[in-house]
Amino acid sequence: MQFLLLVYIDDERLSELSDDEFDRHMHHCFVNADELRTEGRLLQSQQLEPPASARTARHRDGAARISDGPFAETKEFLAGFNLIEAADIDEAVRIAESMPWTRYGAIEVRPVRDIDAVRRRVGA
Repeated sequence: MQFLLLVYIDDERLSELSDDEFDRHMHHCFVNADELRTEGRLLQSQQLEPPASARTARHRDGAARISDGPFAETKEFLAGFNLIEAADIDEAVRIAESMPWTRYGAIEVRPVRDIDAVRRRVGA
């Protein structure tokens, strides 16, 4: 099964880290990612630029609306993701718990829907 680990960061808590502490956490993440990739568990991972660099597209009342930044004001923002392969959600959560960013935000573990099954169901 595939799971998406959505990494949410509280920027205030993250800003309390020294550059050295941040770099140690990033080093740990890269080493952990390399191990997971070698095991065939990590399929993709990526950091995202801060929310201030984002734009959000919506259609409301028949009109397209584009706004700067994320949809909602929140303390934590989506900072990155990891697409993993795991036997079940419990194993995916264990992998998420091993990441240091749980101390500075949260990691949401979401099963990835089998889009090919949906495609077949709708005849596309």
